[in-house]
Amino acid sequence: MNQATQEFIRTHEKDDIFAISLAARSSDEIDYQLAIRQINGRQKIKLKVPTFYNCPHILYPVQLSLEQSSSESTALYKAAHCKGETFVDLTGGFGVDCSFIARNFNHAVYVERNNELCSLASHNFEALDLKHIQVVNNDAEAHLNTMTPVDVVFIDPARRSNTGKKVFRLSDCEPDIGHIYPLLKAKAKRVLIKLSPMLDLTQLMSELETINEIHIISVDNECKEILLIIDTALSKAPLIHTINMTGQEQQVFSFKPDDESQSTALLATEILQYLYEPNASVLKAGAFKTIGNEYSLKKLHTNTHLYTSDTLMPDFPGRIFNVNNVFGTSKADIKALKSAVPKANISVRNYPQSVEAFRQKTGIKEGGDVYIFACKTADERLTLIQCSKVKNKE
Repeated sequence: MNQATQEFIRTHEKDDIFAISLAARSSDEIDYQLAIRQINGRQKIKLKVPTFYNCPHILYPVQLSLEQSSSESTALYKAAHCKGETFVDLTGGFGVDCSFIARNFNHAVYVERNNELCSLASHNFEALDLKHIQVVNNDAEAHLNTMTPVDVVFIDPARRSNTGKKVFRLSDCEPDIGHIYPLLKAKAKRVLIKLSPMLDLTQLMSELETINEIHIISVDNECKEILLIIDTALSKAPLIHTINMTGQEQQVFSFKPDDESQSTALLATEILQYLYEPNASVLKAGAFKTIGNEYSLKKLHTNTHLYTSDTLMPDFPGRIFNVNNVFGTSKADIKALKSAVPKANISVRNYPQSVEAFRQKTGIKEGGDVYIFACKTADERLTLIQCSKVKNKE
């Protein structure tokens, strides 16, 4: 990249990428195609991976590789769960996971079948002063077959079909984890597998034996990935960890699948002072009974994953609300609710209408500090709960 192209990137880094593309003209000095890709990359990565953004010599790949890469926070989470002498990342991609995990090892290998991504990784690892990472341009399964055993192997199979559509079954991923699973365990003391949050946990546990830990990772209450950890020396039943990263805080809740299947939820006969909504990771994990029992909460309905109590549980992994009022769904109730709350944030839980349909029916506009949960309670009644956030949980 010549100086003119670098200067163009610095000058236009905050500009609209489409406007830059339309205004670009043929030039012997500026490589516009490269410059636009770098500007786009820096804009996309600024908050997602600040360590890369703060390194001025990082080069960025095409849009899809940026979208598929981990964030810095999730990469650091994975790095905290492995260390040793030798590490191999079998599906290197843009190299975010590899760059953070590799810092815990004396020797690391980045494997990627795309030649351009390998070239970028070689450059970027040098720029990040990660000279102990060896870059290998090879297919994941081919490298796995020939490599010597290591302490830790990480793999993030592609979750898109040949036509570009997202896939949600383990067998549809590339490479097929079920097919290479015995070889993964044979080649590493610890195996980390990153998977789509759309995959079914019960199916995963039935298809892959001896999973020791399942980590469901959310960022700002959006489920980002499922991380499987297999310690080949252990054979214990899996423990499910739910993690939600919000700013500097991590909401963590762990449980055993057998605890959930053998538990009974205590149903609420009335809505009490506080309302609790589990975070996205807890809901994905299906910890519907154990979460209530752990925090001594009563569940509104078997299929309504909201909880209530008269005691504030500030460590609850999710959002907590003060209950201000409770309405039914009669015309009089709807009229009273609209009069009291012309604007609110609305959620529906086990309720026969969508949020949009509810807004059209009630005329309540979006926004404000009031929250309304439209849900079904244990006596099968449709109920509207008017709430406000507990301040220390915002």
